[in-house]
Amino acid sequence: MNRNSRKSKAIQGLILAIIFTLNISDMKAQDYRSAKEAEGLSVGTRAPVFSALDANNNTFSLEAALKQGPVVLIFYRGFWCPVCNKHLSKIQDSLKLIEEKGAKVIAISPEKPEYLGKMEKKTGAEFTLLYDEGYKISDAYDVTFKPSKATLITYNTLLGAKLKKTHSDESQRLPIPATYVIDQSGTITWRQFNPDYKKRSNVADILEALESED
Repeated sequence: MNRNSRKSKAIQGLILAIIFTLNISDMKAQDYRSAKEAEGLSVGTRAPVFSALDANNNTFSLEAALKQGPVVLIFYRGFWCPVCNKHLSKIQDSLKLIEEKGAKVIAISPEKPEYLGKMEKKTGAEFTLLYDEGYKISDAYDVTFKPSKATLITYNTLLGAKLKKTHSDESQRLPIPATYVIDQSGTITWRQFNPDYKKRSNVADILEALESED
């Protein structure tokens, strides 16, 4: 075999290797669904219990919290999200009304504890913010999805999300910003779930849901 033939075969092999790598990458990308494909856990479902770190690296246990009363569980995207900031600020403004119903508010995102502190400062949140490491909690509640490439560029550049840095891995997944009311028996009794991130739960509906717990 002459040198040109060997060179040609080497180039062909390199091209095949590149194509194989791209195909594997595409397959991995397809493992992550879009927001429209997420369904979220339904009312009447047993809520998955979990433990997670808060902004001060203390461990929160849902099981322990439910022994004290119902829990309002909110998934949010991150400190960089203006809609999340507005939503959690409204929750904070009415926190006493929620707590008067005997409920505890918990808000969860994929952001590491040091970034939870940024959200506390932005919203004045006096309720618990939790770090969903590895998307385990959002996966359990069936709210995890992967934004499109164009959307991720907007989030990471214009909004400063830097998801690969602030999350536990580089998959850049996010939760649907859903809200769940969980009663003391551990059952989901109410939810607000919408793939449109602009659609969020409101305090009046949360209070009405908690009224039925009495």
